[in-house]
Amino acid sequence: MSLQHYLTSSYIDAANRLGGGRERVVAYVESYDDVAFWSQVLRQRETDNRYFEVMLPSRSSLAKGKKIALSNELGPNMIACVDADYDWLLQGATSASERLCSSPWVLHTHAYAIENLQCYSRGLHEACVKATLNDAHVFPFADFMAAYSRIVWPLFVWSVWAYRYARYKSFSLTDFAAVVTMEHINVHAPAKALESLRHRVNRTVSQLQQQFPEGRQTYAPLRESLLQLGLTPETTYLYMRGHDLMDGVVLPLLNDVCAQLRRQREREIDSLAVHSKQKQNELSAYRHACSPIDEMLRKYTGYESSSLYRRIVEDAERLFP
Repeated sequence: MSLQHYLTSSYIDAANRLGGGRERVVAYVESYDDVAFWSQVLRQRETDNRYFEVMLPSRSSLAKGKKIALSNELGPNMIACVDADYDWLLQGATSASERLCSSPWVLHTHAYAIENLQCYSRGLHEACVKATLNDAHVFPFADFMAAYSRIVWPLFVWSVWAYRYARYKSFSLTDFAAVVTMEHINVHAPAKALESLRHRVNRTVSQLQQQFPEGRQTYAPLRESLLQLGLTPETTYLYMRGHDLMDGVVLPLLNDVCAQLRRQREREIDSLAVHSKQKQNELSAYRHACSPIDEMLRKYTGYESSSLYRRIVEDAERLFP
């Protein structure tokens, strides 16, 4: 078996010294989908003397995942770039959390996952513009996601509490998602969906308070610790499980908004066309130029203006001045 299968930070450092030229730093990520994001972050830290190679954590198999990325012998020439999940919020309460929070050679998203950053509320309008080629403002994304987050916040704290105090079998991430997903949102009257969500959240919080009376002493301190980390009730959506947010809230909403924007543009073409042939040509060209919103959302980088993304970049700057 090749020595390449036993890469460590020390091995890469020695290879750098022998080879001369620019210093190579290997950055292990969890999956193929993460390569572009972390390459974007790390390219900003490249110099005339240093470059990064972003790759999956195993040279000997197709194995992926956070656990494998963190299990390598990390160091100045080999780092791990991973989703924070709940590990950052738990601040060392579990072995995985301790590894993520204490290792100087681990960069993480602070948000639950990259998917959460892709759902950054102030970038959702631009994603719709790129998907539909229509810049009309038909939905208040930032206000809606802030309202959604404020409603979900008390239950989110319970979700983190369940993992902090090993009660997750009784209230899992899947249980949390079953309460907070909103696959049917009337874009013309979103308040109705939010009010229904509020009832579900309040009911579940009451059930958890009865099920876990010990939470009377531990819930409030945990909530305060989350606030101290920089979480706010208005940004809860950035810290819940990423695919629940994207598939259960954001994409259903964006699909409806984009459908409205496309219909609006098609009505304009219909009203402005001089004859049927022009109308068909313009409609065909427009539809061909549009893109699926899920594809556009995963490619769009509107999150670069968010404070969380700046925090990731600052972490990389501290690690590689």
